[in-house]
Amino acid sequence: MILDTLDNSARYESLNSRFAKAFAYLRTVDGTQPLGRFDIDGDHCFALVQTYETKTLDKAKFEAHRKYIDIQFIHSGRETILWAPLAAMKEETMAYNEEKEAALWKLIPDVTPLHMSGGHFAILYPQDAHAPCIEWEKPEQVFKVVIKVAVE
Repeated sequence: MILDTLDNSARYESLNSRFAKAFAYLRTVDGTQPLGRFDIDGDHCFALVQTYETKTLDKAKFEAHRKYIDIQFIHSGRETILWAPLAAMKEETMAYNEEKEAALWKLIPDVTPLHMSGGHFAILYPQDAHAPCIEWEKPEQVFKVVIKVAVE
């Protein structure tokens, strides 16, 4: 897992052959993009533009993916993403679903909270269980882009 700001994104572009394209897309985000999926490199790299109100901790679940790395970027608003190693997940609530490209687990007590605000991104690999969209102090409207980058 990596947490940083978009200003420093060039430091991570060498980690995956598609990260440069992903971060180039994120640098264009101004909060006026329509919601939905936008292909950057077909199914190998695409953006999911979304807006939502953050949820309370009791509604959160850990998720993890197998085929894609997430780059979760906050354009505006604030949220908490809980992080823990996938190996620490105990109680599965949804087995891996190929169509949803995710598995889900109940929260565990030993987590690392990532407090994210405008300009922050987190890179979450398949071994990184994460519970996104959680309120940070209070509910807030968030404009977020999640880039899905195929694992190489």
